Amino acid sequence: MYAPGHLGESTQVIDPHLVDAVLEETGSRERRVRLLPARVVVYFVLALAFFERSSYQAVWGKLGAGLQGITVARPCASSLSRARRRLGSAPLRRLFEILAGPVATPAQAGSFYRGLRAVAVDGTTLSIPDEEAVTWRFPKHGGPVLEFGYPLLRLVALVECGTRALLGAAFGPDTTGELGYASRLLSHLDASMMLLADAYYDAYDFLEAVTGTGASFLLRSTRKRRPTVRRPLPDGSYLTTICAGRYRAGRGYGRLEVRIIEAWMTIELADGTRRTELWRLMTSLLDSESYPAHELIALYHRRWQAETCYFSLKSTVLEGRVLRSRTVPGLEQEVYALLTVYQALVRIADDLVTSQPGLSAERISLIVLLNAAADQIVAARGIAPADPVGLVGAIGREVLAGLLPKGRRRRLKVRVRKRNSKYTFTTGKHPRKAQAYALHFEMIKEGGLDATNSG
Repeated sequence: MYAPGHLGESTQVIDPHLVDAVLEETGSRERRVRLLPARVVVYFVLALAFFERSSYQAVWGKLGAGLQGITVARPCASSLSRARRRLGSAPLRRLFEILAGPVATPAQAGSFYRGLRAVAVDGTTLSIPDEEAVTWRFPKHGGPVLEFGYPLLRLVALVECGTRALLGAAFGPDTTGELGYASRLLSHLDASMMLLADAYYDAYDFLEAVTGTGASFLLRSTRKRRPTVRRPLPDGSYLTTICAGRYRAGRGYGRLEVRIIEAWMTIELADGTRRTELWRLMTSLLDSESYPAHELIALYHRRWQAETCYFSLKSTVLEGRVLRSRTVPGLEQEVYALLTVYQALVRIADDLVTSQPGLSAERISLIVLLNAAADQIVAARGIAPADPVGLVGAIGREVLAGLLPKGRRRRLKVRVRKRNSKYTFTTGKHPRKAQAYALHFEMIKEGGLDATNSG
């Protein structure tokens, strides 16, 4: 009965002892042993994330395909569905919380800036089935007369730059904004980290809370802010203060000292298209000698690691499909399973980086990693580690044979306007085909332009 409870070689990351401990902690263990024990159902739910195109019974067949000489149960789809409902989402949530966290060491390039671990926060949406059982919780978009599109689930995650490991995630209806979910992730920040974010996150209350964790921040300022120069700094940046938008009893109007970096950014595409706009960055790193402005401008672009993480989740793991669950508890369980599988793959990739000094995590292809791990599930190999235990197994050997080229890769997925975008002013401003580009920036100093750089 327990034989189908595995993920092939990935079981070494999510091993049965861990699953049993989580089931015990969350009170999800069965009172009597069934043909589908809770441990096996956990692995079945995780396997669904590896095989998004397969039905319940097809996935169950893959779990038993490599178990030669072992007769396993043949449950129908309704039995597997009921088993999922019995299990609930608590064990998958706890599994993700255990696996989540930074994985990079200070020696890994792209994950640290002057001793600070770079992490990015951003949000995305996932499409869910248009069913009455879920739309009460995840309402559809529309006007007074017409509704359109799929219901959407909003996901906000804290991502380690370089490795794209998940430190934490929060999700729910998209009627709650990204800041509401991001505030739930602040407990994952500490003084060793630097938070990167886009302009949506420059709200005073959020930045005050980030500062309270001890973490530093670097983000874009919205166009609405018109900061006053309090003290110019030698590198062209300047110090100012931002204030809370409302009076708070006993505290007055809160103030937060920040440093502003302004620069004209020019992007020139291979087809000759040229666009220039003013960028205003805001940071809590006030020392211009220890943290030069031109370095922070280059550093800010690492926040796109969060977008790359979402691309991996939505296009590689989920394959751009609508989530399969048709109940609210099922959706919560499925999303945590997706996040758990993604983080397990990141940890396997980190083992490869550890075993190969000088190897960058950005050279590891998640597609190759996912397919290699799925093959091991069907073959039911590597479930228990060999003796002696090694960091590179069958999955690792396939990944190392298919490393991506050295150097920074071009953006391969063309940016398009979202299905329900509120940013109509960006229509037509993004190219419809991926192409090379040159980035050039000129910092603004008192009295004119100064520092120049391009890449």
